[in-house]
Formats: sequence, C-alpha cells, structure tokens
Amino acid sequence: MSFIYKIANQPAEFDQIKQLNYRTFVEEIPQHEKNDSHTLVDKFHDENTYIVCLKEGQVIGMICVRSNRPFSLDGKIGEIEQHLPVHVDHPCEIRLLAVDQKYRNGRVFLGIAQALIRFCLKLGYDAAVISGTTREQKLYGQMGFQGFAFLTGDEDAAFQPMYLTKATFDAGIAGRILKEQNNFLPGPATIPAEVQQALATTPYSHRSKEFDNLLLDVQMKLKKLVNANFVQLLHGTGTLANDVVTGQLSLLGGKGLILVNGEFGRRLVNHAVRFGLQFDRLEAEWGMAFTEDEIQWQVEKEDYRWIWAVHCETSTGILNDLEILKKISKQCGSKLAIDCISSIGTLPIDLDGVAFASGVSGKALASYTGLSFVFHEEAVKQTNSLPRYLDLGIYAESGGIPYTQSSNLVGALAAALKRYDQSEIVYDQMRDRFLVIRKGLEEIGFSVLANEGVTAPTILTISPPEGECAKQLGDNLYLNGFSVHYESSYLQEKNWLQISCINEVKEKEIDRLLRVMKGLRDSNRQIIV
Repeated sequence: MSFIYKIANQPAEFDQIKQLNYRTFVEEIPQHEKNDSHTLVDKFHDENTYIVCLKEGQVIGMICVRSNRPFSLDGKIGEIEQHLPVHVDHPCEIRLLAVDQKYRNGRVFLGIAQALIRFCLKLGYDAAVISGTTREQKLYGQMGFQGFAFLTGDEDAAFQPMYLTKATFDAGIAGRILKEQNNFLPGPATIPAEVQQALATTPYSHRSKEFDNLLLDVQMKLKKLVNANFVQLLHGTGTLANDVVTGQLSLLGGKGLILVNGEFGRRLVNHAVRFGLQFDRLEAEWGMAFTEDEIQWQVEKEDYRWIWAVHCETSTGILNDLEILKKISKQCGSKLAIDCISSIGTLPIDLDGVAFASGVSGKALASYTGLSFVFHEEAVKQTNSLPRYLDLGIYAESGGIPYTQSSNLVGALAAALKRYDQSEIVYDQMRDRFLVIRKGLEEIGFSVLANEGVTAPTILTISPPEGECAKQLGDNLYLNGFSVHYESSYLQEKNWLQISCINEVKEKEIDRLLRVMKGLRDSNRQIIV
C-alpha cells in the first residue's frame, strides 16, 4: 500500500479535508454541531498549513500546522509557555489530527508524525503543541507527544494539552523508526561510516611527520585520480579554490576567455571581475553545451592568454567537453583552467594539458565540506602580488603546509579516497543510478533539461509541467523522506529542481522516489473529489 504525504494545495484536497474534519470532529468526537453540508471548516482555515496523507489521490489523513499567536490552546489554558516544562523559542500549534477510520492501523498516524517533524524542523520550529483527545493518548505517546497543563473540554470531548520536541519525537516509536533522509543532493554528500570515524579521531599537529605522510598520501591519490602533476590542498570551499585559480590567471597578464552556460560559469565571471582581469565571455543558453565550432570561432578573434570554463555545470547538468577545450587551448597557445568541483569523483578525468583545475572534498568524493584543492600542471612560485592565503606558490613551496591545517579533515578525505582504488566501480554505480532515475522521470512525464549526449552522468535538472511549482514539489519530497536540490536562488528563479546521483541510495528507495513523484504529479492534476 503506497501512501504519499504532501502539503495540501488543490481544491479537491481542501474539499476532502473539510469532509474528514466533519467526520472526525462532529460525527465521531462531538466537538461541533452537525450540519447539512457534512463539512467542517476550521476557524483558522486560512492560516493553517495542512499536511495530508494521500492514497490513490484521496485524503485519508491530515494534520495542520499554525504559528500565528494566540494559539487555540492559549485560549484554553492561558499562554502555553507558562505551563510547558521545557523552554521554547519558536513554537507552533498542531491541530486537527485525523485519519479515516479504515486506515487507523498506526501506519498512517506514524507517517503523518514523521512528515510533521520534518516540516517543523525545516521551518525552524523547536516545539509543537496540540490538544490531544483523551481517547487516543497511547497513540499520541507513540508519536512522541508528552502531556502538560490540565484537561480541557468536557466529558464527551476531553482533551489533554501535549507538546512535541525533536527530543520527545526521537524517544517515541515514530522517531525510533524514522529513517534518515534519502540524499539526492549534489552536496553535502552522504558520509560513509569509515569517513566519519576518520574525522572523529584525535587531532594531531600539522607540523608532525605523521601529517606530512597523510598529506602526501592524499595528494598522490588525488593526482592519480585525475592524471595531474601537482595538487595543493586548501582549507576552504570551492569558492576559495577558484579565487586561488583567479590569482594565478592574474599573473599571466593579457586577456582571457570565460565560457558561461550556467550559474557556475557566471560565478567564474564574478571571480574575474573582482580580480580586475581583462576577459571576454562566450555564452550559451542554460542547458546547452558549447560546440567546438563556436569556441574555435571565438578564439580566432582574439589572442587569449587563458581560457576558463566549468566542466560539469551543476546548475543545468551539462558536461562541457574537456577534450575539446584542451585541444583548442593547445592550438591557440592559451592556458586552460577548469572548474572540476562537480565532476571530480563522478567520471574519469584527464587533466593533462590543463594549467589549473579546482575541486572539493564535499561532493562526489563523499568526504566533509571544508577542503578544496587546486591542481596545476607546472611548478609555481610564490609572489608578493597576491594575498598570502590565495597564493598557490606559497602552498607549493612549503610542501603543501603553509598554514595550520586540520588532520581530521585531511584524514577523512584520505579515508574517502580509498574507494577510488576501484574508481570504475564508483563511476559505474553513479551512472547506473542516473540512467534508472532519468528513464523513470521521463516515463512519468518530467522533462530533463540536458540532452543525453551532453549531460553529466550524475545530476538531473527537471522543470515541472507548466503551472506547477518546483519548490512545492521539493518541499513535498522532503516530507516523504527525500532531499533534493531546489532551494538555491538560481533554481527557484527558473522553477527547476535537481536530483543528484552521487550518493549511494538503495534501489527500493529510488523506486519509491519515482512512485512518490508520480503520485505528487497526479495529485496536482486533480479537478474533482
């Protein structure tokens, strides 16, 4: 039996909510008077967010969340903070928990509780309060609710004020069986147990021989992974690595060319502007790859000292052709720089012929965010023309350890790189996930932005059908236990959602993802009850 949890947004869903509300709080629990319409509209209906459980498009369970004060419970017992046994800063009120009588086997109740806790945590609520009917105290306890204050209502409909926090939820049955979110994000990665263990070891000095050996091991593995001559580790994100690359490009002088066909190509432009570099930009439509002819045509117009491009354009899923870029840069005598942040660890990469390339630890390599690296083809020397922290030459001349470094982060990366001793297996697994998800998305009617011939085998950018909202889809997937990429401003501007395949996810969970997406899409097509 397949249940789908979502935030109600369709007229048919609201009609069914009013009917379920009536059956539960008029016919079953005599809290309101009967009426001929057999519907009950909550007094806070316009302020409520309804989380519903659907089965074959029908609302079979619901709960609503409201954060406006005063709460309904404030009116019954006074300000709730005066009675709560715990301190709260951002409470919300939970109301109208109801499940159709045919489905009260516990599973729907627990599913609603799990969707509720995900919703509350996502919005930053630290506690939820509810008036729980005394008829279902055991059930509320399984969901993690704890009683406080005193009973309200009357003998026919008595209610116990109750509260739920993350701690009480975790202690209840629903919390103990709640699975971690299935990670379909392009970062942060799902961290393997052995990498977590490496991070948790006792730190030791970056000036020790032990750290020298650790860093050397990591550098050797990274260079082998992408066929590079040199690599330097930096303590910072990919933005730092690209700033360091920008600094090296500034030393070349002359004019450069930046290729832009997505958000991250656009960010390279911003790096160059901030350094005051002279450059042209060659732009292509987002979702389109550059052709060899258009790049060749551009470089024949100018004498470019350098060319800079993104390998995997994460914002669209496009994989720009590295071999074409290497060929053209060699022909025209330009230094080639490549942003490999989203491609390293996802497919074979050969950086022979690439002057500079950036990468990070926290995406496909499946280690912790906090380390980045710059590969370079030739030896580099330090210069007083660059800020110390951005001078690649200082790193190179000091054996890769110019400043304080974390043995924990480097050790975690070393542990993560071990699986790339059999890199082809890792690449094949990612590509297999990608193909299964892409085929499934297309079968249920979603359009994937990048054509198969130019797409990176790890990320799918999809645009919902006209009139549907990618953010709503992402929020609802989150309620069902799936973390996808949709909250970045550039995605919301274009109404796009992304599914990344870099993390290990069980086949049954991929199948469930596709089923839930189909169910959510079908629910948006409802026009009748």
